[in-house]
Amino acid sequence: QVQLAESGGGLVQAGGSLRLSCTASGSFFKINAMTWYRQVPGSQRASVAAITSGGTISYADSVKGRFTISRDNAKNSVHLQMNDLKPEDTAVYFCNVVAIENQGDSPKWRWGQGTQVTVSS
Repeated sequence: QVQLAESGGGLVQAGGSLRLSCTASGSFFKINAMTWYRQVPGSQRASVAAITSGGTISYADSVKGRFTISRDNAKNSVHLQMNDLKPEDTAVYFCNVVAIENQGDSPKWRWGQGTQVTVSS
């Protein structure tokens, strides 16, 4: 089973930057899409940025031009560079991967534990 370890959250002033990282470990055959979600209390988890195994990228409209997602397939990791942060970016950020854990299995969704990002005004 895939385990995900996230790092890089913290407290930053508006206009500042943070870089989130997520590394997959454990036993798996292949990782397909890697996605960053975020969640604020009382709201559903929402996709922020996603990248497929082939490198196709998508962003939520609210972060376009400010956030950059990248992945290192050799290290099974995904990163989210967040620039020009705003108070409304405050949330718990979760890493999600769609993984095939054994050859021939159906894809599974796996989640990290989440990392808090707080942007002060």
